[in-house]
Amino acid sequence: SAAELDARLRAEGEARGGELNCFTWRSGEADAPSARGLPPPLDAAPLWGIGGVVKANICVRDRITDCGSRLLARWRPPYDATAVARLREAGAQILGATVMDEFGMGSSTEHSAVGPARNPHDTTRVPGGSSGGAAAAVAAGLAFFALGSDTGGSVRQPAHCCGVAGLRPTYGRVSRYGLVAYASSLDQIGPLAPTVADCAAVYGVVAGRDDYDATSLDASVGAPLAAAARPAAGLTIGVPRDLLALADADTVADFDASLDALRGEGVAVVDIALPDSEVMLAAYYVIAAAEASANLARFDGVAFGERGRGDDYAAMTAGTRAAGFGREVKRRILLGTFVLSAGYRDAHYERARRARQLVTGVYRTALAACDAIATPTAPTAAFPLGEKVDDPLLMYRSDVFTVGPSLAGLPALTVPTGRDRDGLPLSLQLTGPALGEETLFTLGAAVERARGFRAEGAA
Repeated sequence: SAAELDARLRAEGEARGGELNCFTWRSGEADAPSARGLPPPLDAAPLWGIGGVVKANICVRDRITDCGSRLLARWRPPYDATAVARLREAGAQILGATVMDEFGMGSSTEHSAVGPARNPHDTTRVPGGSSGGAAAAVAAGLAFFALGSDTGGSVRQPAHCCGVAGLRPTYGRVSRYGLVAYASSLDQIGPLAPTVADCAAVYGVVAGRDDYDATSLDASVGAPLAAAARPAAGLTIGVPRDLLALADADTVADFDASLDALRGEGVAVVDIALPDSEVMLAAYYVIAAAEASANLARFDGVAFGERGRGDDYAAMTAGTRAAGFGREVKRRILLGTFVLSAGYRDAHYERARRARQLVTGVYRTALAACDAIATPTAPTAAFPLGEKVDDPLLMYRSDVFTVGPSLAGLPALTVPTGRDRDGLPLSLQLTGPALGEETLFTLGAAVERARGFRAEGAA
């Protein structure tokens, strides 16, 4: 029953939640009518009684939405994000909010005001970022699904590190209303779950046009669950071989094993080119930082969050931000403000925008020759806590495979595939054309069948 499922997840949360530091808050009692009574027809409430969590930058009415920041440590939004409202309407239970890198700025969940989340496969390792707490909760069986946000890989990279499935939808596919903005032209809400089919089920609920988000797309969501059940035979995957030099030996060996397994499912594999790939990381970090410097200007101590001391507005604002923002957020705000400043905007920001257009064209050309593009999700498995936290350039390179689809606004799916020599999860990333989520679900489910990997969590 729904009540039994709820009790099971809460017991698991009591057992491992503290060890993994993956929650900012957990609900003390059933948070939806689905914990009581008989379920309605499945098509009316497809997630009836299913417990999930949301990243702490997605608004849940009257619950702390701290975005991993001291500045918002006590802020409670008066409304639900559209994605959360749709989960409730589908009968899902919101079990809690999860630890994240502050304002989504990180690849390891070490940049959090409440300390780092930990990887359930090895608690000395990072769970990825910035949706690390969400991925850890799903992988450890503390939730059946999670909603994260993905700007440059923040759903896919934690899914990779923790061995779960994670989807970044097409830009505009899921409403951003109620998602605290980091970089508005890049941010997307996406699901994490133990399997591709579970991801498809959650995506089918939260996707779709929303009048509160002018960038949301008015297009049919289709039948994502049915797509996950379809055979993949006859589809074609493109592989940019040159990019594999950026990954370690275990990652490349696992990637090649996944391609061989897909060939056994009747999928054709062809080599493709992704030229100018070296500009993707640089363009992403310029654009994301520039948009962050504009979006985070609202946190001045007046309308939101904690207020610093000062004799006038300027001093109060400076005190608020100095005390409230963490080191990584300050670094990116400074970078973003610099690239937008007079005399430097053309040399940096406008050049990055032109590079983004180039990247979009590169992906469009590549996808004309195949149904999806396959790469590893990350260059290595989850790395040790503390290994990269003091070297921002080394940390940023963790996103080398994930920023391209983000810049192009394309859907991308992480599917766990195997393990490295230390027993840590590895994965495959599939990138499709705009609105190509169903194809990704079909191919992702084929990868699961072929490789036999199963997450160790709630499924």
